[in-house]
Amino acid sequence: MTAPTPLIAARGLKVRRGSHLALKDVDFTISRGEIVTIVGPNGSGKSTLLRALIGAIRPEAGSIRRADGLRIGYVPQKLHIDAGLPLTIGRFLCLPTRHPAARIAEALRRAGLPDLHERQMSVLSGGQFQRVLLARALLERPDLLILDEPTQGLDQRGSADFYGQVEEVRREMGCAVLMVSHELHVVMSASDRVICLNGHVCCSGAPEVVATAPEYRALFGTGTHGALALYRHTHDHGHDHDHPAPAHHHEDHAL
Repeated sequence: MTAPTPLIAARGLKVRRGSHLALKDVDFTISRGEIVTIVGPNGSGKSTLLRALIGAIRPEAGSIRRADGLRIGYVPQKLHIDAGLPLTIGRFLCLPTRHPAARIAEALRRAGLPDLHERQMSVLSGGQFQRVLLARALLERPDLLILDEPTQGLDQRGSADFYGQVEEVRREMGCAVLMVSHELHVVMSASDRVICLNGHVCCSGAPEVVATAPEYRALFGTGTHGALALYRHTHDHGHDHDHPAPAHHHEDHAL
């Protein structure tokens, strides 16, 4: 049986940010329909890898091949919108490019926010806001959906619900999903494949394999072992359980 052609295939990536060697000898592939999660400690180069894959950073060495006509949807870590700005969800989704009403409605439905296009952005909960960003990424019907720590500010249940929505998007659209997250308990169980990164690929494979790998445990300990089923038990409820979060977020500063 022939292996599927990757949407993106990278070989031997080496990326330097100033004098800092952020990535070395990194190989990466993702094929249509996969959910792949990149985990790693702060400063491990997770966001650097994403930026290299989409072409925002030029590697010092190595190669990246992208499928012809590849469409990428991107959900950022966070996006600030002035709370005093009168802006509905529908208008936000038409910035900077207008989209037909039917396409906006489709994207909102797939993101789990049907019939909310007239709601003001300023009154959304944290989880609703992230789902709007997800809808925006889905407007172009991407082949590859990239999420860079999209649930910062949500509690564990809210994160599980959000990633459940992402899995539903994958089922409906057949797109690949590439995620970066610190939320090991939730994200690893939502993934087909996990890549543990710390400047290089420490280990990769199915979540259950990575969770027991010595390289993974050296970075994260054993606290997540046995907790990988949490997502499966929570995402089916379909409710938005997010809460505004305290401001002790982490970011990948080694970019």
